[in-house]
Amino acid sequence: MVLSEDPNQQPILFGLFLAVYLITVLGNLLIILAVSSDSRLHTPMYFFLSSLSFSDICFISTTVPKMIVAIQSQSRVISYVGCLTQMSVFLIFICMDDMLLTVMAYDRFMAICHPLQYHGIMSSHLCGFLVFVSFTFSLFLSQMHNVLALHFAYFKGVEIANFFCEPSQLLNLACFDTITKNLVMYFIAAIYGFLPLLGIFLSYYKIFSSVLRIPSSGEKYKAFSTCGSHLSVVCLFYGTATGIYIAPAVSNSRNSAVASLMYTVFTPMLNPFIYSLRNKDIKTALWRIQKRTR
Repeated sequence: MVLSEDPNQQPILFGLFLAVYLITVLGNLLIILAVSSDSRLHTPMYFFLSSLSFSDICFISTTVPKMIVAIQSQSRVISYVGCLTQMSVFLIFICMDDMLLTVMAYDRFMAICHPLQYHGIMSSHLCGFLVFVSFTFSLFLSQMHNVLALHFAYFKGVEIANFFCEPSQLLNLACFDTITKNLVMYFIAAIYGFLPLLGIFLSYYKIFSSVLRIPSSGEKYKAFSTCGSHLSVVCLFYGTATGIYIAPAVSNSRNSAVASLMYTVFTPMLNPFIYSLRNKDIKTALWRIQKRTR
């Protein structure tokens, strides 16, 4: 499905999504460059942030380039293998975002609630292990979806009511009964939606409880300011993605494609702006990079 059938709007859509894609890739690459080039940013929080930026680049690259080519060529066809590949890679990196946001909440919990033990616990080995576990869980979910999608044998000539091979759309096409499909979708939503969100909620509950006991208002503001960017990204990510997977009845409408745009295209684009505009360390590191290139 395309976003518009009007030929006059195709050049506008092409330019819009090309610009969004380039801005997203450049913004996330700048964050990775800032973190890697400034030794003061070699901390667990910024390691996870650079991992999130890398995941966002891969995340948006699974859908937008194909959509740009489709708009330019006016071709809405994708092969069976290509569709499964797109879905698999998409799931890996959207789940990576999900897991990394949870890990980042845990990192903030350790930094604020256990500052003396923070550097001892959040070692480079543990940080690397948490990212590896996030990738492993994401790969497992991707393969689970692949196994379910393979139940759909008659894939040729089927129209998907979205601009890419959206997982919930393919599950609706799978050859098993509605009850089984809904059980599978709610199970996946619980494991990869509810549990990470519960982990984030518990982390911030402990953070707010600890910060409110701090007598100094300046120290309270400093503690909360380190969480503001992460909370903004969490609200943006879950606010745009939850409805697609919790309410499969909506997933066959054109509104689903518009909703999918929010979390597949605009969320990865906005993340670098949220972290750079609200983070003094990132802005300082980017300024130093700009100064060295002059």
